Amino acid sequence: MSYPDPRYFGEHGEINATFRPATSAPDFISPPVATDGPTVAQGTAYHYLSTTVSTSGEYGLYRVDMGPEVSGPSTHFHKAMSESFFILSGTMRLFDGRQWIDATSGDYLYVPVGGLHAFRNESGEPASMLMLFAPGAPREGYFEGVTELGGLSEEERAEFFVRHDSFFV
Repeated sequence: MSYPDPRYFGEHGEINATFRPATSAPDFISPPVATDGPTVAQGTAYHYLSTTVSTSGEYGLYRVDMGPEVSGPSTHFHKAMSESFFILSGTMRLFDGRQWIDATSGDYLYVPVGGLHAFRNESGEPASMLMLFAPGAPREGYFEGVTELGGLSEEERAEFFVRHDSFFV
């Protein structure tokens, strides 16, 4: 396997890196939610580390800090992107399409495009993980919009999921 074709053609490199301290405030904290869709616990904190905008569509990387309440989406798949999970702390239940796994700090799950998966915090304790989407997609709209599903009609909910490449089974 070889490296991809070059995309930068300068001779000396650029000063263009972005640093985000661990102490940065979350970009979005979910409010209380009542929904028939994915369960989002009140206070789940989303850190938008790298978005599709900031990476020019290469990938999206998010830190998700979940409280002790049971939360997370049911089994679903994506048609346009892969998704990866890296557990930073706590215990997160990950579904790999075959079985549920109690994942802890350092555990990793890669889900190719079209792969069935789900995740839940059922531990009764806080848990934190990194979620990587490739190529990048505007997941911020999904994270922020899923808290509003309870006020949408069935038709509006279905359109929301299709728009955000989330197909629940």
